[in-house]
Amino acid sequence: MSGMAADLRNAIAAAGWADAPSGDPPTADAFVALLRVLYECGRRDLPLGRLLEGHVDAVQIVQRYATVEQCERLRQAIAAGATLGVWNAGLADEPLRLDGARLSGGKSFASGAGVLSHALVTADGPDGPQLLLLDLARVVPAIDRDWWRVTGMQRSETHQVRWHDARIEDGDRIGPPAAYAREPWFSGGALRFVAVHAGGIAGIFDRTRTHLIETGRADDPFQSARLAELFGLADRAAAIVRRTARLWFDDASTEEARLARVAAARLSITDAAEQAITIAQGAVGLAGQFLTHPLSAQLSDLAVYLRQPVPDAQRLRVGRAVQSGLLSPSL
Repeated sequence: MSGMAADLRNAIAAAGWADAPSGDPPTADAFVALLRVLYECGRRDLPLGRLLEGHVDAVQIVQRYATVEQCERLRQAIAAGATLGVWNAGLADEPLRLDGARLSGGKSFASGAGVLSHALVTADGPDGPQLLLLDLARVVPAIDRDWWRVTGMQRSETHQVRWHDARIEDGDRIGPPAAYAREPWFSGGALRFVAVHAGGIAGIFDRTRTHLIETGRADDPFQSARLAELFGLADRAAAIVRRTARLWFDDASTEEARLARVAAARLSITDAAEQAITIAQGAVGLAGQFLTHPLSAQLSDLAVYLRQPVPDAQRLRVGRAVQSGLLSPSL
C-alpha cells in the first residue's frame, strides 16, 4: 500500500467513517462536524484533504442514489478499507462512454488515481450520463502520470485515466441517468472543498507563526502585524464556512439562496487564501520558498487547489442573488 493510500485510510478511520458510510448530514451540527474534519485535514495536509473530501463526496452520492443492496455492499467495502473518489472531468477528445456493459474513454483530473480502491465516474450512455461505481481492481484503468506536472498538489496523484472496452457489472450502475448533476447537492457540495481551503489558510497561519517564533522574529512589530492579519483571515474563513453550513438548514432560505451562499463562501475564502499566501511570503521571506521548509508545500498546494472550475459563474450567481434580494448582509 502506498503512503498516501495508508494516510487516507487512517484519516477515514480517525473520522469515524470506517464502519459505516457518512451520508448527507441530517442536521446543521452534523454538517459542521463533517466540515470540521475536512478543515482540520486541510490544515495539516492539503493533498490528503483533497482525497478525503473526494471520498466523502463519493460516499454521499452513492448513499443518495443507490439501492439498499448497493449501500450495504459499500458499507462492507469501506469496513474492509475501501477508499473512494469522484472522477467527473472529461478527457478531451476521449469522453468516457458506456455501450451496453462496455466502458471506453477516459477522465482527466482523476485525483487519487493509483491510490483509491474505487472511483465514482460519469459515463455517456444512450439515456444520458450514467453514474458508475468502479472497483478499480476489477475495472482497471490505464493511468497517465506524466500529465500531472504542477507547482503544487503533486501528492494528490491527480492524473488522466483511460479504459478500453472494459466490462462492467449491472451492480456498478448507481441511480438513474443524469443523477450526478442534480441540485442542490451538485453545487452545494462545493462547501466541502471550501472547508479544506479554509483549513489550508489555518495551516499557513500555523507554519508562519511557528517560523517567526523559532527564528526569534515574532516580536518585530511588522511581523506582529502580519500575524494579526493572518489570524484575521484564517478566523474569518472558518467563520464563513461554519455560518454557511448552518444557514443551509435555514427553513426560510430558498434553494437558490443556499447555493448563492455557498458560491459567496467560495469566493470569500479564495480571496482570503490569496491574501494569506502573500502575507506569509512577506513574513517568512526566501526561507519559505525552500522545498524543505514546512511552509513551502502549504503555499504551493493551496495556490493550486484554489483553482476550481468556473469561478466567474460563482460571482455571477452571487450577484444575481443580491440583485433579486435573496442575499443581504446580516449579523
